[in-house]
Amino acid sequence: MVATWFEIALWKRILAALVLGAIVGMIWGPGSASIAWIGDLFVRLIRMVVVPLVFVTLVSGVVSMGDPSKLGSLGVKTLAIYMATTLAAISIGLFLAAIMQPGVGVDFSAAVPGEIQEAIPLSERLMSIVPSNPIAALAEGNILAIIFFALLCGVSLLTIGERGKPVADLMDASSEMMLRITHWVMEVAPFGVFALIAWVSGTQGVTALLDVITLALAVLIGSVAHLAIVHGLIIIKLTLKLSPVMFFRGARDAMLVAFSTSSSSATLPVSMSVAEENLGIKPVIASTVLPLGATINMDGTALYVGIVSVFAAQAFGIDLSLTDYALIAGSTTLVSVGTAAVPGASLFLIAAVMQTIGMSPEQIAVVIGFILPFDRPLDMLRTAVNIGGDLSVSTAVANWEDEFDKDIFDRPLKY
Repeated sequence: MVATWFEIALWKRILAALVLGAIVGMIWGPGSASIAWIGDLFVRLIRMVVVPLVFVTLVSGVVSMGDPSKLGSLGVKTLAIYMATTLAAISIGLFLAAIMQPGVGVDFSAAVPGEIQEAIPLSERLMSIVPSNPIAALAEGNILAIIFFALLCGVSLLTIGERGKPVADLMDASSEMMLRITHWVMEVAPFGVFALIAWVSGTQGVTALLDVITLALAVLIGSVAHLAIVHGLIIIKLTLKLSPVMFFRGARDAMLVAFSTSSSSATLPVSMSVAEENLGIKPVIASTVLPLGATINMDGTALYVGIVSVFAAQAFGIDLSLTDYALIAGSTTLVSVGTAAVPGASLFLIAAVMQTIGMSPEQIAVVIGFILPFDRPLDMLRTAVNIGGDLSVSTAVANWEDEFDKDIFDRPLKY
């Protein structure tokens, strides 16, 4: 019985758990909250892995690179393509919202104003990249600060030569150790996914989406279009000359976990594992590009913010000019950098962007209060888009930096 369980491909086990969880949640209703602790335990397990995995794999990756000067071109390419895909996502969202008009005829009278989180100033985000206390950054899980400190450690090991070899070997062994732990954690993913989906389905349900069915459809269509056109067609097929089918097949485990946890940060260990084992991305790229993507690449979030901003303007009867659309696109692309990679983090981003088109704090609070009841199901969807984007960009950068193994990418996986 146990052997049969492990013979089934992990993605099939996770998908079955997701479907069963949704069914059980709808039947059980609010009582499904009693098993939420199983899902929370799974999320805690993968969060436990995130910080040490990012630190040791990044240090090990920089050392294996051999030449510190390669970090410059790697960083520029990564940031450029992340910004470009985010801008593409927000453009798709704005286009769909303008065509589908999800906010027309929406009544906000029953909405309870939600609390608006203060947007963190860009200058403060940039300052937080340099940790005043690296140990505190590790304890708090500040990914950008961890990346910065790990890069310094890796470059310093390269510059001291043979004297740094014992530490470099330790980091390499630690990287293998953390990836092995990630594999073990992933074996309990089906149980965690089942509990999380049952809880969401039972307490919030899909019925909440019926109140804003057009908005939900716009987000769904936009998410599929962005993944298929921008990542599948433009990046994977046309730019890299690779198979989109093979790419999404390799990325599916990470995208399913992202869908169930609604957290790019929590999914990071899984993303790094599938990047190396399914997509042929060398550790030096996976350990650098993916942690950065979990923090600054918010394709799904940007698409959602664009749609919600236009939705709110339509509901309040505000006519948007081309300048307003450009403001939404530009501000979303910039403000999304450093958005917390946790569930619901996009709500403060929505508030910051809607202010740029002249909406009052009271109006913004009403919009947030209106979308909050059904935000979680859509958050699950856009997190899956974020992770798909991270892996697509990592595949592209790995190709350009000659750190890509096509044999692994094309290798048949267990179905």
